Amino acid sequence: MPAHMLQLSSSYTTTTTTIRAPPKGSPQNEGEKLENHPFYSEEDIRPEMKDDIYDPSYQDAEGPRPKFEFVWRNIILMCLLHLGALYGIILVPTCKFYTWLWAYVYYLISGLGITAGAHRLWSHRTYKAWLPLWLFLIFANTMAFQNDVYEWARDHRAHHKFSETDADPHNSRRGFFFSHVGWLLVRKHPAVKEKGATLNLSDLKAEKLVMFQRRYYKPAVLLICFILPTLVPWFYWGETFLNSLCVATFLRYAVVLNATWLVNSAAHLYGYRPYDKNINSRENILVSLGAVGEGFHNYHHTFPYDYSASEYRWHINFTTFFIDCMAVLGLAYD
Repeated sequence: MPAHMLQLSSSYTTTTTTIRAPPKGSPQNEGEKLENHPFYSEEDIRPEMKDDIYDPSYQDAEGPRPKFEFVWRNIILMCLLHLGALYGIILVPTCKFYTWLWAYVYYLISGLGITAGAHRLWSHRTYKAWLPLWLFLIFANTMAFQNDVYEWARDHRAHHKFSETDADPHNSRRGFFFSHVGWLLVRKHPAVKEKGATLNLSDLKAEKLVMFQRRYYKPAVLLICFILPTLVPWFYWGETFLNSLCVATFLRYAVVLNATWLVNSAAHLYGYRPYDKNINSRENILVSLGAVGEGFHNYHHTFPYDYSASEYRWHINFTTFFIDCMAVLGLAYD
């Protein structure tokens, strides 16, 4: 086994939070210039993270909250999506096996685009990645269609720094429905915009890949999240168009959305708090099952800089397993 992999293996036995030894060829190797690495990209930066750390000094302003302003476009589209997904459930028994497999693999990759990508890599900078992994995660994140990486990371940093206040985009103190999906159906609270504007997002703005995705996000989503998953089963193994649309696209997409939203709702309302009883986020195993490892939420809010987002590494945590595999391949480090 190569020496750098032995180093990685030894570090796994001594820590539950970081991969201490970067893979061979990474910029930490003494005497090697970053520019000479085959996967070098000038955007590979990780500034000192401060804006994902909880700020207990921030308190909500006194007085009544502003009235809800409904975003009817989002309400209509969300209703249509879930109606299509419900019909997809009825059609599941009539689908071909390859369609089930295709939908599941698409769900899993989409989930990694959120968990390993937008969340652990870009929102919290809990590890570093070389360009091939970046490209995979930005593609997977676009498959998931939950806002582009820049907007997702901005909202998530605000969620951590101002958790359970009006500056938290999906404040769980406003109830399960609001923190689950309601926050996407109404205009943001003024405090979200005000405090969100104070966050340091220079690391995201400096990444050309992230800003490229933001620039072309809508047409990319239309192609990757809707057209591609519908056409592949229909064209390659003769699935009916209706099954392809309602199961591989609508049902799969709705499941990915709700699995992610449960981290904001259920994992802030139901479960236990072994790490910090003063915060609302909780350990919820069922959420972790659906969200490929993101349900250990009391731990995550206590230690947001841990790439594993859990004390237990691979236990019900496919995302950590994936990142560790990428580390062994030399595509993820630190």
